[in-house]
Amino acid sequence: MKASALLALLLLLDGGMLSSPAPPPGPLEKIGRYIDLHQDEFVQTLREWVAVESDSVQPVPRLRQELLRMMAMAAEKLQRLGASVDSVDLGSQQLPGGQSLPLPPILLAELGNDPRKPTVCFYGHLDVQPAKQGDGWLADPYTLTEVDGKLYGRGATDNKGPVLAWINAVSTFGAVEQDLPVNVKFVLEGMEEAGSVGLEELVRREKERFFAGVDYILISDNLWLSRKKPALTYGTRGNSYFLVEVKCRTQDFHSGTFGGILHEPLADLVALLGSLVDSSGHILIPGIYDSVAPLTEDEKDTYKAVDLDLEEYRNSSQVEKFLFETKEEILMHLWRYPSLSIHGIEGAFDEPGAKTVIPGRVVGKFSIRLVPHMNVSVVEKQVKRHLEDVFSKRNSPNHMTVSMVVGLQPWLANTDDNQYLAAKRAIRTVFGREPDMIRDGSSIPIAKIFQDTLQKSVLMLPLGAVDDGEHSQNEKINRWNYIEGSKLFAAFFLEMAKLH
Repeated sequence: MKASALLALLLLLDGGMLSSPAPPPGPLEKIGRYIDLHQDEFVQTLREWVAVESDSVQPVPRLRQELLRMMAMAAEKLQRLGASVDSVDLGSQQLPGGQSLPLPPILLAELGNDPRKPTVCFYGHLDVQPAKQGDGWLADPYTLTEVDGKLYGRGATDNKGPVLAWINAVSTFGAVEQDLPVNVKFVLEGMEEAGSVGLEELVRREKERFFAGVDYILISDNLWLSRKKPALTYGTRGNSYFLVEVKCRTQDFHSGTFGGILHEPLADLVALLGSLVDSSGHILIPGIYDSVAPLTEDEKDTYKAVDLDLEEYRNSSQVEKFLFETKEEILMHLWRYPSLSIHGIEGAFDEPGAKTVIPGRVVGKFSIRLVPHMNVSVVEKQVKRHLEDVFSKRNSPNHMTVSMVVGLQPWLANTDDNQYLAAKRAIRTVFGREPDMIRDGSSIPIAKIFQDTLQKSVLMLPLGAVDDGEHSQNEKINRWNYIEGSKLFAAFFLEMAKLH
């Protein structure tokens, strides 16, 4: 009898009937479940934000009113989170014709001021590039349209989706009654696509007030290098944009009357532009490579580790052949070497048809993407000296003028900073894999402004896939990226608190 009772007891124990209850889910597990259950609500909010035609590029009253409406919607959203919101008035924008338009405010918001917690500041923008369905969109660009898990709409990935993912992460902590592990600040602007009017001045002005307690700054305004593998961005190229004008007179000439006896401005300009770069992409301006940072063995290893399928990249780019054959060469020439691109010619005849005109004045446009440790002012002098030398050898009586209209320094982060370590851990937790460590070949000037002005660590944590098509027709963000990105930001908060 005793033996059978003992056997029954052992069977009960083996079956787990007397075992301890399962431990309660951790904070991130609860947050992940909540985000999954409420993802349709998060998509609906994105739909409402995409519906606002917040185009900052076209300076027309109707669109400027849409921008103001967008900023008001965001301010209300932040206030509902419990954040204090300061809507900073930037005044008005004076247009060349004498008209003025109101500038959208910059939102400075903060939630939490616990001195024991790290303070993370998120930068984002709510303005978008122009978009019309007739330009090749599959549907109205301002109506969020879901097809096969892809959320199409202007601003979906640049930058309304990532801004909302950050807000989703913050709000979910409150929804599941978890303490937000970091203090959060927001800087949201509405003129990024038009040059971030007033932002740099505001950052300098608020350095000792709003930004005084900030430990880290996070930006999510770029893309992964692949469709499925997450990435961390630790550098961007700068940009020097040049105009070179060649002028004989203000009026055009008839080629039958003057052809053969003129130093033609367009011929001069074509020779100048042709002297800038060779067929292999090598820049021909003397001294331009002198300050480029030397390539180290450690840096070489980072390119080898990046997951880039060249065939897929070539096909998605619709390019038959690149200048370089290997993954490492392509990445280095996108990220760590300067490039020169010729953009267009103003004043030349470019309409359909055959117009026998000799332009009297033409302006060539080109830019150089800068890399560490190139300097904008040094590059400006090198470019002007080179073009003056080439022009002088043509013995042309025309007048040449060179001007640099944009000068943005490159940006490079320290990937050993705590927030890069926290972001890597968060990516491993949410996506189960290591991120690609990438640079961005384009320029995001606010990163350099934050780093230099505030002397704070800046992290770029992108959410969008490589094929999201920012600025292009049929821009989209995948539902998976948007929802998992919301979880990623929540995981980042938790990891940041541990490391701090």
